[in-house]
Amino acid sequence: MDSQGIDETDRIILQVLLRDARTPVRSLASQARVSVGTVVNRIRHLEDSGIIKRYTVSVDYEALGYDIVVITTFKIAKGKFPEVANELGKEKNIITIYDVTGEYDAVVISVFPSRSELDAFLKRVQSHSLIEKTHTVLVLKTTKESEITLL
Repeated sequence: MDSQGIDETDRIILQVLLRDARTPVRSLASQARVSVGTVVNRIRHLEDSGIIKRYTVSVDYEALGYDIVVITTFKIAKGKFPEVANELGKEKNIITIYDVTGEYDAVVISVFPSRSELDAFLKRVQSHSLIEKTHTVLVLKTTKESEITLL
């Protein structure tokens, strides 16, 4: 076991679930070379310890018509990150909001179906009284998007 309290069996289970969270327990057991009961117990432990937070799907936003992906950094008025993050969280196009260190206070990943929707979003956030500065970059191509190699 390592510092996270997981061993090779846990790693195998996590790697398979990261690729496909709907993998049947029997298949997990086969791939980890353990019994079905062991897999059930290991998954329960991983859930209880907070390592597995939820089961979800990976959405292809481009296939849904959201071809524009942007990364926007925000300089926020001192001490106002929680308030701004809460308001930004209501924006339908925002996928992720990070609280970060450095020159900027937040990094936001967003998707848009058109330049006009992106433009409207940027005008909204730039006019917010608690947002002092923004910087937006357009993602041209995603070359890696995976958590699997962490294990």
